[in-house]
Amino acid sequence: MKIVKILVFSLITFASCQQKEDVINFTFLQLNDVYEIAAIQGGEFGGMARVETVHKELLGENKNTMLFMAGDFLNPSLMGTLKVAGERVRGKQMVEVMNAMNFDLVAFGNHEFDVSKEDLQKRLNESNFPWISANVKLKTKEEAPISFYKEINGKRENVHQTFIKEFKDDDGTKVKIGFISVCIPSNPKDHVAYGNMFVKAKASYVALKNKVDVVFGLTHVKLANDKRIAKLIPNLPLIMGGHEHTNSLNFVGNVQISKADANAKTVFIHRISYNKKTKKTLVTSELKEINNTIKEDEKVAAIVTKWEAILNTKLKNIIENPSEVIYKAKTPLDGRDAPIRSTQTNLGQVITKAMSFAYDDRVDAALVNGGSIRIDDQLSGNITAVSIFRVLPYGGPVLKVEIKGDLLKRVLDYGVLAAGTGAYLQRHQIAIEGKKWFISGKPLETTKTYTVAFSDYLLKGFDIPFLSDKSAGVLSIHKPKENELTFDIRKAVIAYLKTETKKRTQF
Repeated sequence: MKIVKILVFSLITFASCQQKEDVINFTFLQLNDVYEIAAIQGGEFGGMARVETVHKELLGENKNTMLFMAGDFLNPSLMGTLKVAGERVRGKQMVEVMNAMNFDLVAFGNHEFDVSKEDLQKRLNESNFPWISANVKLKTKEEAPISFYKEINGKRENVHQTFIKEFKDDDGTKVKIGFISVCIPSNPKDHVAYGNMFVKAKASYVALKNKVDVVFGLTHVKLANDKRIAKLIPNLPLIMGGHEHTNSLNFVGNVQISKADANAKTVFIHRISYNKKTKKTLVTSELKEINNTIKEDEKVAAIVTKWEAILNTKLKNIIENPSEVIYKAKTPLDGRDAPIRSTQTNLGQVITKAMSFAYDDRVDAALVNGGSIRIDDQLSGNITAVSIFRVLPYGGPVLKVEIKGDLLKRVLDYGVLAAGTGAYLQRHQIAIEGKKWFISGKPLETTKTYTVAFSDYLLKGFDIPFLSDKSAGVLSIHKPKENELTFDIRKAVIAYLKTETKKRTQF
């Protein structure tokens, strides 16, 4: 009887060991759409130093852990507009932080192409992490586009269409995992060639699948595009996506599609088990909030502090207390690119109301081009003065313009037709019913002269080619002096929000 018991125990032990040898566990830490290295919303959420603490905890839990960025990190940011040592930062701060965090793989996002070809090349060269994309290439003077590349010590290292990683656990079980990636072609540039997202995703998967045990996606496309990719490639256990800024978890068949909140408000932790015998992949995902209960990693925090000190020094030349909380947004203020360039949003209303407020509301209306609003995110909770600088990083004066009604109508019509671009106009005291415009509640009269507060960029003739300070229908322009609130649109918005906060406290 004793021998039987030992035999049974041995068989159970053998089966258990065999099962362990067949299964290997690994972890993915996913971020996407991160423009700020420091904590946001008055320090409540986000912060790359906090993310690194989570990263190190996961590495302690399982050495087979990878850190990912699913696109959009070089731009837009207020920090990126600064000049340091005579050169615009243009994402240099983000690459330095990501190098310190030892990112394992990053995808191109559409905002990576906001920066110039030269600046993008510098960031590629500076990065110590691999990039991946199957559908974006570098246009050159040669006939065919070439792969983006890093140039290190005079040698070129190409960005590959796919990426392979091998893991080994303590009992010797090995697994090869592969990654495919595509980027949404929403940011046309002379130096960027976009291939078809779906064709390239499928082709890269086909080229990779027989070289690895399992393939994952790391994409930067719209959710609808991710869902289409999931239908095209139903064997992907997981697509880690970007582009949308609000967390989501979706399934198309057996394909999981995950997106975290922008600016590291949240991250996705994916704990994955792969069974080599059954070829089955089990993904268990956790959406983790990055908040002020998480201690900052000292090494990363030191880099963030260095850059924040540079930023604050520059900002104090414009405003006394950049970190002051000036407003609490109970409803998120929407500054995401897609809505701000196609519909009237509450953030657009705040900015244009502030422009009118700065002129003591002695204007008939106010207009700002959607392209001036660069946050590509929603502001919620505590809003600081720095938040407004991040919304409007280029600043500029608010101009008071006397403009003929016929030209104003042309401008407004053009703004509607420009929906989806930076020339779309956010408006105050201007409404449209059908094709008829109303100014301050009254029908626009083409023969009347109106006084309108304009963002100065609109009078430069870039977004609206027939509108400039030399246009015949522009009768006069008041250009504010440095001591006027309207000298900087950001000061105007800050002052307006402070006033709104005072009104709240009176009731």
